[in-house]
Amino acid sequence: MKRIQILIGAFVGLLLFSCNDAIEIEQPGRLPADAAFETVDDLESGLFGVYNNINLAPEIAFNAIFTDELAIGFDNGGQGISDYGFNLNPSTPASSNFWIRNYALINSANRLIDAAIALEPAAGEQDRYDDILGQAYAIRAFGHFQLQSYYTTDYTDDSALGVILVDFVPTIDQNLLRNTNGEVFGLIESDLDRAESLLSTESATTFISQDFITAFRARMAAYRQNYDVAEANASELLEKYGLATQEEYPGIFADTSNAEIIFKLERTIGDSYDVQGPTGTVATTGWIGARFAFVGPGFDGSPYFEAGRSLFNLVDTTDVRYDVLFDETSIIDPDYASKAGGQVNDVLIVDKYAGSEGRPLMNDLKVFRSSEMLLILAEAYAAQGNFNGDSNSTASLIKRMRDARLGEDTTLPSYAGMQEAFADILEERRVELAFEGHRYKDLKRLGERANRGVLKDPVDCAFNGACTLSPTDYRFTLPLPLVEFNANPGLRDQQNPGY
Repeated sequence: MKRIQILIGAFVGLLLFSCNDAIEIEQPGRLPADAAFETVDDLESGLFGVYNNINLAPEIAFNAIFTDELAIGFDNGGQGISDYGFNLNPSTPASSNFWIRNYALINSANRLIDAAIALEPAAGEQDRYDDILGQAYAIRAFGHFQLQSYYTTDYTDDSALGVILVDFVPTIDQNLLRNTNGEVFGLIESDLDRAESLLSTESATTFISQDFITAFRARMAAYRQNYDVAEANASELLEKYGLATQEEYPGIFADTSNAEIIFKLERTIGDSYDVQGPTGTVATTGWIGARFAFVGPGFDGSPYFEAGRSLFNLVDTTDVRYDVLFDETSIIDPDYASKAGGQVNDVLIVDKYAGSEGRPLMNDLKVFRSSEMLLILAEAYAAQGNFNGDSNSTASLIKRMRDARLGEDTTLPSYAGMQEAFADILEERRVELAFEGHRYKDLKRLGERANRGVLKDPVDCAFNGACTLSPTDYRFTLPLPLVEFNANPGLRDQQNPGY
Protein backbone atom coordinates (compact mmCIF):
# COMPACT_ATOMS: atom_id res chain seq x y z
CA MET A 1 0.00 0.00 0.00
CA LYS A 2 1.53 3.28 -1.12
CA ARG A 3 0.82 5.23 2.09
CA ILE A 4 3.11 3.00 4.13
CA GLN A 5 6.19 4.62 2.60
CA ILE A 6 5.32 7.96 4.19
CA LEU A 7 4.20 6.91 7.63
CA ILE A 8 5.79 3.61 8.53
CA GLY A 9 9.11 4.93 9.74
CA ALA A 10 7.70 6.80 12.73
CA PHE A 11 5.53 3.99 14.03
CA VAL A 12 6.83 0.56 13.10
CA GLY A 13 9.42 0.72 15.89
CA LEU A 14 6.59 0.86 18.40
CA LEU A 15 5.07 -2.34 17.05
CA LEU A 16 7.99 -4.71 16.57
CA PHE A 17 9.72 -6.70 19.28
CA SER A 18 13.09 -8.30 19.87
CA CYS A 19 13.47 -11.07 22.41
CA ASN A 20 14.48 -14.66 22.98
CA ASP A 21 11.12 -16.07 21.96
CA ALA A 22 7.85 -15.10 20.38
CA ILE A 23 5.71 -14.75 23.48
CA GLU A 24 7.85 -12.90 26.05
CA ILE A 25 7.32 -9.46 24.62
CA GLU A 26 7.01 -6.90 27.42
CA GLN A 27 10.22 -4.85 27.30
CA PRO A 28 11.61 -2.19 29.67
CA GLY A 29 11.74 1.26 28.17
CA ARG A 30 9.01 0.67 25.60
CA LEU A 31 6.86 3.73 24.96
CA PRO A 32 3.41 2.90 26.41
CA ALA A 33 0.57 2.59 23.91
CA ASP A 34 -1.45 5.35 25.53
CA ALA A 35 1.48 7.73 25.04
CA ALA A 36 2.28 6.59 21.50
CA PHE A 37 -1.29 6.77 20.22
CA GLU A 38 -3.12 9.92 21.21
CA THR A 39 -5.32 10.54 18.16
CA VAL A 40 -7.11 8.56 15.46
CA ASP A 41 -4.43 9.77 13.05
CA ASP A 42 -1.87 8.09 15.31
CA LEU A 43 -3.91 4.87 15.26
CA GLU A 44 -4.12 4.92 11.47
CA SER A 45 -0.38 5.36 11.16
CA GLY A 46 0.13 2.56 13.64
CA LEU A 47 -2.20 0.35 11.61
CA PHE A 48 0.11 0.79 8.60
CA GLY A 49 2.90 -0.58 10.79
CA VAL A 50 0.79 -3.61 11.66
CA TYR A 51 0.09 -4.24 7.98
CA ASN A 52 3.80 -4.05 7.29
CA ASN A 53 4.28 -7.10 9.53
CA ILE A 54 2.21 -9.27 7.16
CA ASN A 55 4.73 -11.08 4.98
CA LEU A 56 3.78 -14.11 2.90
CA ALA A 57 7.16 -14.48 1.18
CA PRO A 58 8.35 -17.21 3.60
CA GLU A 59 5.08 -19.09 3.11
CA ILE A 60 5.31 -18.92 -0.68
CA ALA A 61 8.93 -20.07 -0.57
CA PHE A 62 8.32 -22.96 1.81
CA ASN A 63 5.22 -24.27 0.02
CA ALA A 64 7.08 -24.22 -3.29
CA ILE A 65 10.39 -25.71 -2.16
CA PHE A 66 9.16 -28.39 0.25
CA THR A 67 6.52 -29.85 -2.08
CA ASP A 68 6.59 -30.45 -5.84
CA GLU A 69 6.27 -26.98 -7.34
CA LEU A 70 9.98 -26.50 -7.99
CA ALA A 71 13.15 -28.10 -9.28
CA ILE A 72 16.74 -27.15 -8.54
CA GLY A 73 17.81 -24.42 -10.97
CA PHE A 74 20.90 -24.41 -13.13
CA ASP A 75 22.36 -21.53 -11.10
CA ASN A 76 21.70 -23.16 -7.72
CA GLY A 77 24.70 -23.25 -5.42
CA GLY A 78 23.07 -25.22 -2.62
CA GLN A 79 20.18 -22.84 -1.92
CA GLY A 80 17.17 -24.58 -0.34
CA ILE A 81 18.60 -28.10 -0.72
CA SER A 82 17.66 -29.12 2.82
CA ASP A 83 14.00 -28.10 2.45
CA TYR A 84 13.92 -29.64 -1.01
CA GLY A 85 14.95 -32.94 0.59
CA PHE A 86 12.03 -32.88 3.08
CA ASN A 87 14.35 -32.13 6.02
CA LEU A 88 12.28 -30.60 8.80
CA ASN A 89 13.07 -30.37 12.50
CA PRO A 90 12.74 -27.85 15.39
CA SER A 91 15.94 -26.10 14.29
CA THR A 92 15.04 -25.52 10.64
CA PRO A 93 14.19 -21.99 9.46
CA ALA A 94 10.54 -22.73 8.66
CA SER A 95 9.89 -23.87 12.22
CA SER A 96 11.18 -20.71 13.86
CA ASN A 97 10.29 -18.18 11.16
CA PHE A 98 6.62 -19.08 10.86
CA TRP A 99 6.25 -19.07 14.65
CA ILE A 100 8.11 -15.86 15.49
CA ARG A 101 6.90 -13.89 12.46
CA ASN A 102 3.21 -14.55 13.08
CA TYR A 103 3.46 -13.89 16.81
CA ALA A 104 5.16 -10.59 15.93
CA LEU A 105 2.14 -9.80 13.79
CA ILE A 106 -0.25 -10.75 16.60
CA ASN A 107 1.77 -8.71 19.09
CA SER A 108 1.63 -5.61 16.93
CA ALA A 109 -2.14 -6.02 16.46
CA ASN A 110 -2.65 -6.51 20.22
CA ARG A 111 -0.75 -3.33 21.04
CA LEU A 112 -2.80 -1.36 18.55
CA ILE A 113 -6.04 -2.82 19.91
CA ASP A 114 -5.00 -1.92 23.47
CA ALA A 115 -4.16 1.61 22.37
CA ALA A 116 -7.46 2.00 20.53
CA ILE A 117 -9.50 0.82 23.50
CA ALA A 118 -7.73 3.38 25.69
CA LEU A 119 -8.40 6.22 23.22
CA GLU A 120 -11.58 8.29 22.95
CA PRO A 121 -12.10 9.32 19.31
CA ALA A 122 -12.82 12.98 18.63
CA ALA A 123 -16.16 14.14 17.31
CA GLY A 124 -16.77 12.97 13.76
CA GLU A 125 -14.05 10.32 13.87
CA GLN A 126 -16.00 7.35 15.27
CA ASP A 127 -16.42 5.62 11.90
CA ARG A 128 -12.72 5.88 11.04
CA TYR A 129 -11.80 4.74 14.55
CA ASP A 130 -14.12 1.73 14.26
CA ASP A 131 -12.69 0.81 10.87
CA ILE A 132 -9.11 0.90 12.18
CA LEU A 133 -10.03 -1.24 15.17
CA GLY A 134 -11.91 -3.68 12.93
CA GLN A 135 -8.86 -4.11 10.71
CA ALA A 136 -6.68 -4.77 13.76
CA TYR A 137 -9.02 -7.53 14.98
CA ALA A 138 -9.02 -9.09 11.51
CA ILE A 139 -5.22 -9.04 11.36
CA ARG A 140 -4.99 -10.66 14.79
CA ALA A 141 -7.36 -13.38 13.56
CA PHE A 142 -5.26 -13.83 10.42
CA GLY A 143 -2.06 -14.22 12.44
CA HIS A 144 -3.62 -16.93 14.61
CA PHE A 145 -5.01 -18.70 11.53
CA GLN A 146 -1.63 -18.68 9.82
CA LEU A 147 -0.11 -20.34 12.89
CA GLN A 148 -2.92 -22.88 13.10
CA SER A 149 -2.43 -23.74 9.43
CA TYR A 150 1.08 -25.01 10.07
CA TYR A 151 1.31 -26.11 13.71
CA THR A 152 -1.86 -28.07 14.43
CA THR A 153 -2.07 -31.70 13.34
CA ASP A 154 -5.78 -31.71 12.50
CA TYR A 155 -7.83 -28.65 11.55
CA THR A 156 -11.10 -30.49 12.17
CA ASP A 157 -10.45 -31.76 15.72
CA ASP A 158 -11.39 -29.16 18.34
CA SER A 159 -9.69 -31.15 21.09
CA ALA A 160 -6.34 -31.35 19.26
CA LEU A 161 -3.57 -28.98 20.29
CA GLY A 162 -3.51 -25.70 18.44
CA VAL A 163 -1.08 -22.85 19.00
CA ILE A 164 -0.80 -20.42 21.91
CA LEU A 165 -3.79 -18.11 22.00
CA VAL A 166 -2.61 -14.55 22.60
CA ASP A 167 -5.36 -11.93 22.71
CA PHE A 168 -3.44 -9.67 25.11
CA VAL A 169 0.10 -8.33 25.58
CA PRO A 170 1.89 -10.88 27.80
CA THR A 171 4.41 -9.91 30.44
CA ILE A 172 7.91 -11.33 30.49
CA ASP A 173 7.18 -13.69 33.40
CA GLN A 174 4.40 -15.57 31.59
CA ASN A 175 5.17 -18.99 30.11
CA LEU A 176 2.14 -19.83 28.04
CA LEU A 177 1.23 -23.27 26.76
CA ARG A 178 -0.73 -24.37 23.72
CA ASN A 179 -4.50 -24.03 23.59
CA THR A 180 -6.86 -26.46 21.93
CA ASN A 181 -8.06 -25.95 18.38
CA GLY A 182 -11.52 -25.22 19.72
CA GLU A 183 -10.17 -22.36 21.82
CA VAL A 184 -7.98 -20.87 19.09
CA PHE A 185 -10.57 -21.13 16.33
CA GLY A 186 -13.09 -19.73 18.80
CA LEU A 187 -10.93 -16.61 19.23
CA ILE A 188 -10.51 -16.29 15.46
CA GLU A 189 -14.28 -16.45 14.95
CA SER A 190 -14.82 -13.92 17.74
CA ASP A 191 -12.26 -11.53 16.21
CA LEU A 192 -13.86 -11.87 12.80
CA ASP A 193 -17.28 -11.12 14.29
CA ARG A 194 -15.86 -8.00 15.95
CA ALA A 195 -14.15 -6.92 12.76
CA GLU A 196 -17.30 -7.45 10.73
CA SER A 197 -19.30 -5.27 13.14
CA LEU A 198 -16.76 -2.43 12.91
CA LEU A 199 -15.60 -2.33 9.29
CA SER A 200 -17.24 0.27 7.08
CA THR A 201 -15.61 -0.67 3.76
CA GLU A 202 -17.18 -3.39 1.64
CA SER A 203 -14.33 -3.94 -0.84
CA ALA A 204 -10.70 -2.78 -0.89
CA THR A 205 -7.98 -4.80 -2.55
CA THR A 206 -5.11 -3.55 -0.34
CA PHE A 207 -6.96 -2.90 2.92
CA ILE A 208 -9.10 -5.21 4.99
CA SER A 209 -12.77 -4.94 4.17
CA GLN A 210 -15.97 -6.91 4.61
CA ASP A 211 -15.00 -9.01 1.57
CA PHE A 212 -11.72 -9.94 3.25
CA ILE A 213 -13.72 -11.27 6.21
CA THR A 214 -15.98 -13.29 3.90
CA ALA A 215 -13.01 -14.80 2.05
CA PHE A 216 -11.25 -15.57 5.34
CA ARG A 217 -14.37 -17.36 6.60
CA ALA A 218 -14.62 -19.39 3.37
CA ARG A 219 -11.00 -20.56 3.55
CA MET A 220 -11.11 -21.39 7.24
CA ALA A 221 -14.39 -23.28 6.86
CA ALA A 222 -12.90 -25.36 4.03
CA TYR A 223 -9.87 -26.21 6.20
CA ARG A 224 -12.22 -27.14 9.03
CA GLN A 225 -14.53 -29.10 6.68
CA ASN A 226 -17.46 -26.90 7.69
CA TYR A 227 -18.71 -27.03 4.14
CA ASP A 228 -22.09 -25.33 4.57
CA VAL A 229 -20.25 -22.24 5.82
CA ALA A 230 -17.60 -22.56 3.10
CA GLU A 231 -20.26 -22.84 0.40
CA ALA A 232 -22.22 -19.79 1.56
CA ASN A 233 -19.21 -17.49 1.81
CA ALA A 234 -17.45 -18.67 -1.34
CA SER A 235 -20.67 -18.41 -3.37
CA GLU A 236 -21.23 -14.83 -2.20
CA LEU A 237 -17.79 -13.73 -3.36
CA LEU A 238 -17.83 -15.70 -6.58
CA GLU A 239 -21.03 -13.95 -7.65
CA LYS A 240 -19.45 -10.59 -6.90
CA TYR A 241 -15.98 -11.05 -8.38
CA GLY A 242 -16.23 -13.82 -10.98
CA LEU A 243 -13.19 -15.09 -12.86
CA ALA A 244 -10.73 -12.99 -14.84
CA THR A 245 -11.03 -13.01 -18.61
CA GLN A 246 -8.21 -14.32 -20.80
CA GLU A 247 -7.14 -10.72 -21.38
CA GLU A 248 -7.24 -9.80 -17.69
CA TYR A 249 -5.51 -12.84 -16.23
CA PRO A 250 -1.86 -11.99 -17.07
CA GLY A 251 -2.37 -8.51 -15.59
CA ILE A 252 -3.23 -9.99 -12.18
CA PHE A 253 0.38 -11.10 -11.79
CA ALA A 254 1.93 -8.14 -13.58
CA ASP A 255 0.03 -5.96 -11.07
CA THR A 256 -1.76 -4.08 -13.82
CA SER A 257 -5.18 -5.60 -13.13
CA ASN A 258 -7.15 -6.25 -9.96
CA ALA A 259 -9.48 -8.70 -11.70
CA GLU A 260 -10.67 -11.40 -9.25
CA ILE A 261 -8.45 -10.03 -6.46
CA ILE A 262 -10.27 -9.81 -3.15
CA PHE A 263 -7.20 -8.84 -1.10
CA LYS A 264 -3.50 -8.52 -1.78
CA LEU A 265 -0.39 -7.17 -0.07
CA GLU A 266 0.92 -4.33 -2.20
CA ARG A 267 4.65 -4.13 -2.74
CA THR A 268 5.96 -0.90 -4.23
CA ILE A 269 9.23 0.88 -4.93
CA GLY A 270 10.69 2.44 -1.80
CA ASP A 271 8.78 0.40 0.78
CA SER A 272 10.47 -1.79 3.38
CA TYR A 273 10.11 -4.87 1.15
CA ASP A 274 11.88 -3.24 -1.79
CA VAL A 275 15.05 -5.32 -1.36
CA GLN A 276 16.29 -8.61 -2.71
CA GLY A 277 16.18 -10.24 0.72
CA PRO A 278 17.93 -13.48 1.74
CA THR A 279 17.87 -16.04 -1.07
CA GLY A 280 17.50 -19.79 -0.80
CA THR A 281 15.88 -19.76 2.63
CA VAL A 282 12.26 -19.69 3.75
CA ALA A 283 13.24 -17.15 6.42
CA THR A 284 13.10 -14.36 3.91
CA THR A 285 11.59 -11.05 2.91
CA GLY A 286 11.96 -8.65 -0.01
CA TRP A 287 10.98 -9.17 -3.65
CA ILE A 288 8.92 -12.29 -4.04
CA GLY A 289 10.54 -13.17 -7.38
CA ALA A 290 13.91 -13.29 -5.62
CA ARG A 291 12.72 -16.51 -4.00
CA PHE A 292 13.39 -18.15 -7.36
CA ALA A 293 16.10 -16.09 -9.11
CA PHE A 294 19.07 -14.00 -8.06
CA VAL A 295 18.97 -11.19 -10.61
CA GLY A 296 15.76 -10.95 -12.59
CA PRO A 297 13.19 -12.77 -14.69
CA GLY A 298 13.99 -15.09 -17.57
CA PHE A 299 16.91 -17.32 -18.43
CA ASP A 300 19.43 -14.52 -17.89
CA GLY A 301 18.05 -13.76 -14.42
CA SER A 302 20.20 -16.44 -12.75
CA PRO A 303 17.42 -18.78 -11.56
CA TYR A 304 18.41 -20.95 -8.62
CA PHE A 305 14.99 -22.62 -8.64
CA GLU A 306 13.03 -23.67 -11.70
CA ALA A 307 9.48 -24.90 -12.11
CA GLY A 308 9.05 -28.59 -11.35
CA ARG A 309 8.53 -30.90 -14.33
CA SER A 310 5.51 -32.60 -12.76
CA LEU A 311 3.79 -29.21 -12.47
CA PHE A 312 4.84 -28.16 -15.98
CA ASN A 313 3.36 -31.35 -17.44
CA LEU A 314 -0.11 -30.43 -16.11
CA VAL A 315 -0.43 -27.15 -18.01
CA ASP A 316 -1.58 -27.03 -21.62
CA THR A 317 0.32 -24.58 -23.80
CA THR A 318 -3.01 -22.98 -24.81
CA ASP A 319 -3.90 -22.34 -21.16
CA VAL A 320 -3.53 -18.66 -20.24
CA ARG A 321 -1.77 -19.81 -17.07
CA TYR A 322 1.06 -21.34 -19.10
CA ASP A 323 2.67 -18.00 -19.97
CA VAL A 324 2.05 -16.68 -16.46
CA LEU A 325 3.75 -19.65 -14.80
CA PHE A 326 6.59 -20.28 -17.27
CA ASP A 327 8.83 -17.68 -18.88
CA GLU A 328 9.12 -17.57 -22.67
CA THR A 329 12.90 -18.05 -22.37
CA SER A 330 12.38 -21.51 -20.86
CA ILE A 331 14.02 -24.41 -22.69
CA ILE A 332 11.70 -27.36 -23.17
CA ASP A 333 13.25 -30.77 -23.81
CA PRO A 334 10.55 -33.03 -25.32
CA ASP A 335 12.72 -36.10 -24.63
CA TYR A 336 13.49 -35.17 -21.02
CA ALA A 337 12.01 -38.40 -19.59
CA SER A 338 14.50 -40.60 -21.41
CA LYS A 339 17.37 -38.66 -19.85
CA ALA A 340 16.44 -39.01 -16.18
CA GLY A 341 19.83 -40.49 -15.41
CA GLY A 342 21.78 -38.21 -17.72
CA GLN A 343 21.84 -34.69 -19.09
CA VAL A 344 18.39 -33.10 -19.08
CA ASN A 345 18.17 -29.93 -21.14
CA ASP A 346 14.99 -28.58 -19.53
CA VAL A 347 15.20 -25.08 -18.07
CA LEU A 348 11.70 -24.23 -16.87
CA ILE A 349 11.79 -20.63 -15.65
CA VAL A 350 9.20 -19.42 -13.12
CA ASP A 351 7.52 -16.30 -14.50
CA LYS A 352 4.72 -15.59 -12.03
CA TYR A 353 6.76 -12.91 -10.26
CA ALA A 354 8.73 -11.28 -13.06
CA GLY A 355 8.35 -7.80 -11.52
CA SER A 356 6.23 -4.66 -11.70
CA GLU A 357 6.59 -0.87 -11.63
CA GLY A 358 9.87 -1.32 -13.49
CA ARG A 359 11.38 -3.28 -10.60
CA PRO A 360 12.42 -6.82 -11.59
CA LEU A 361 11.17 -9.59 -9.26
CA MET A 362 8.97 -7.24 -7.18
CA ASN A 363 5.26 -8.09 -7.22
CA ASP A 364 2.21 -7.79 -5.01
CA LEU A 365 1.33 -10.87 -2.96
CA LYS A 366 -2.16 -12.20 -3.66
CA VAL A 367 -3.90 -13.35 -0.49
CA PHE A 368 -7.50 -14.02 -1.59
CA ARG A 369 -8.69 -14.45 -5.19
CA SER A 370 -12.07 -15.46 -6.53
CA SER A 371 -10.51 -18.46 -8.26
CA GLU A 372 -9.74 -19.86 -4.80
CA MET A 373 -13.37 -19.26 -3.85
CA LEU A 374 -14.50 -21.26 -6.90
CA LEU A 375 -12.27 -24.16 -5.90
CA ILE A 376 -13.49 -23.97 -2.29
CA LEU A 377 -17.05 -24.19 -3.60
CA ALA A 378 -16.08 -27.17 -5.78
CA GLU A 379 -14.62 -28.80 -2.66
CA ALA A 380 -17.81 -28.18 -0.71
CA TYR A 381 -19.90 -29.78 -3.48
CA ALA A 382 -17.60 -32.82 -3.55
CA ALA A 383 -17.82 -33.28 0.21
CA GLN A 384 -21.62 -33.08 -0.02
CA GLY A 385 -21.67 -35.75 -2.74
CA ASN A 386 -22.56 -33.30 -5.52
CA PHE A 387 -19.51 -33.99 -7.64
CA ASN A 388 -21.18 -34.79 -11.00
CA GLY A 389 -23.67 -32.82 -13.08
CA ASP A 390 -23.72 -29.78 -15.33
CA SER A 391 -24.73 -27.33 -12.57
CA ASN A 392 -24.17 -26.87 -8.81
CA SER A 393 -21.49 -29.54 -8.85
CA THR A 394 -17.74 -30.02 -8.61
CA ALA A 395 -17.65 -30.98 -12.30
CA SER A 396 -19.48 -27.85 -13.44
CA LEU A 397 -17.14 -25.59 -11.48
CA ILE A 398 -13.97 -27.30 -12.68
CA LYS A 399 -15.27 -26.95 -16.23
CA ARG A 400 -16.00 -23.26 -15.58
CA MET A 401 -12.42 -22.76 -14.42
CA ARG A 402 -10.95 -24.58 -17.40
CA ASP A 403 -13.23 -22.80 -19.87
CA ALA A 404 -12.01 -19.47 -18.52
CA ARG A 405 -8.33 -20.39 -18.57
CA LEU A 406 -8.29 -22.16 -21.95
CA GLY A 407 -10.75 -19.82 -23.63
CA GLU A 408 -12.84 -22.63 -25.05
CA ASP A 409 -15.69 -24.97 -24.23
CA THR A 410 -13.95 -27.80 -22.38
CA THR A 411 -15.31 -31.25 -21.61
CA LEU A 412 -17.48 -31.60 -18.50
CA PRO A 413 -15.61 -33.90 -16.10
CA SER A 414 -17.24 -37.04 -14.77
CA TYR A 415 -16.01 -38.56 -11.53
CA ALA A 416 -16.28 -42.20 -10.48
CA GLY A 417 -16.45 -41.17 -6.84
CA MET A 418 -15.54 -38.63 -4.20
CA GLN A 419 -11.83 -39.51 -4.20
CA GLU A 420 -11.56 -38.81 -7.91
CA ALA A 421 -13.36 -35.49 -7.48
CA PHE A 422 -11.01 -34.42 -4.69
CA ALA A 423 -8.04 -35.47 -6.82
CA ASP A 424 -9.20 -33.20 -9.65
CA ILE A 425 -9.76 -30.30 -7.26
CA LEU A 426 -6.28 -30.79 -5.85
CA GLU A 427 -4.78 -30.88 -9.35
CA GLU A 428 -6.64 -27.72 -10.38
CA ARG A 429 -5.52 -25.95 -7.20
CA ARG A 430 -1.97 -27.03 -7.95
CA VAL A 431 -2.03 -25.21 -11.29
CA GLU A 432 -4.22 -22.22 -10.44
CA LEU A 433 -2.56 -21.39 -7.11
CA ALA A 434 1.00 -22.42 -7.98
CA PHE A 435 3.69 -20.38 -6.20
CA GLU A 436 1.07 -18.58 -4.06
CA GLY A 437 1.67 -20.48 -0.80
CA HIS A 438 -1.06 -23.16 -0.84
CA ARG A 439 0.43 -26.50 -1.92
CA TYR A 440 1.77 -27.77 1.44
CA LYS A 441 -1.51 -27.05 3.24
CA ASP A 442 -3.59 -28.40 0.35
CA LEU A 443 -1.79 -31.73 0.49
CA LYS A 444 -2.08 -31.79 4.27
CA ARG A 445 -5.86 -31.35 4.28
CA LEU A 446 -6.94 -32.84 0.92
CA GLY A 447 -4.16 -35.29 0.04
CA GLU A 448 -5.47 -38.32 1.90
CA ARG A 449 -9.01 -37.84 0.58
CA ALA A 450 -7.60 -37.47 -2.95
CA ASN A 451 -4.97 -40.23 -2.58
CA ARG A 452 -2.32 -37.70 -3.57
CA GLY A 453 0.93 -36.61 -1.96
CA VAL A 454 4.10 -34.85 -3.05
CA LEU A 455 5.10 -36.33 -6.38
CA LYS A 456 8.12 -34.90 -8.16
CA ASP A 457 9.12 -35.96 -11.62
CA PRO A 458 12.06 -38.40 -11.44
CA VAL A 459 14.33 -35.95 -13.28
CA ASP A 460 13.86 -33.40 -10.49
CA CYS A 461 14.76 -35.71 -7.62
CA ALA A 462 17.29 -38.08 -9.18
CA PHE A 463 20.14 -36.38 -7.30
CA ASN A 464 18.71 -36.91 -3.79
CA GLY A 465 15.91 -39.48 -4.05
CA ALA A 466 13.40 -37.20 -2.28
CA CYS A 467 10.65 -37.79 -4.83
CA THR A 468 7.49 -38.52 -2.83
CA LEU A 469 5.92 -37.66 0.51
CA SER A 470 2.69 -39.16 1.78
CA PRO A 471 0.00 -36.67 2.86
CA THR A 472 -0.16 -38.52 6.18
CA ASP A 473 3.54 -37.91 6.87
CA TYR A 474 4.16 -36.12 10.18
CA ARG A 475 6.12 -33.43 8.32
CA PHE A 476 2.88 -31.93 7.05
CA THR A 477 2.72 -30.30 10.47
CA LEU A 478 5.57 -27.99 11.45
CA PRO A 479 7.50 -28.65 14.66
CA LEU A 480 7.41 -26.10 17.45
CA PRO A 481 10.74 -24.26 17.19
CA LEU A 482 13.71 -24.92 19.40
CA VAL A 483 14.12 -21.19 20.03
CA GLU A 484 10.76 -21.19 21.82
CA PHE A 485 11.77 -24.05 24.14
CA ASN A 486 14.83 -22.12 25.29
CA ALA A 487 12.60 -19.52 26.96
CA ASN A 488 9.46 -21.60 27.50
CA PRO A 489 10.61 -25.16 28.40
CA GLY A 490 7.10 -26.36 29.29
CA LEU A 491 6.27 -26.43 25.59
CA ARG A 492 8.69 -29.32 25.03
CA ASP A 493 6.02 -31.66 26.35
CA GLN A 494 3.61 -30.30 23.73
CA GLN A 495 5.86 -30.84 20.71
CA ASN A 496 4.11 -32.17 17.61
CA PRO A 497 4.36 -35.92 16.86
CA GLY A 498 7.43 -37.14 14.97
CA TYR A 499 9.80 -34.49 16.27
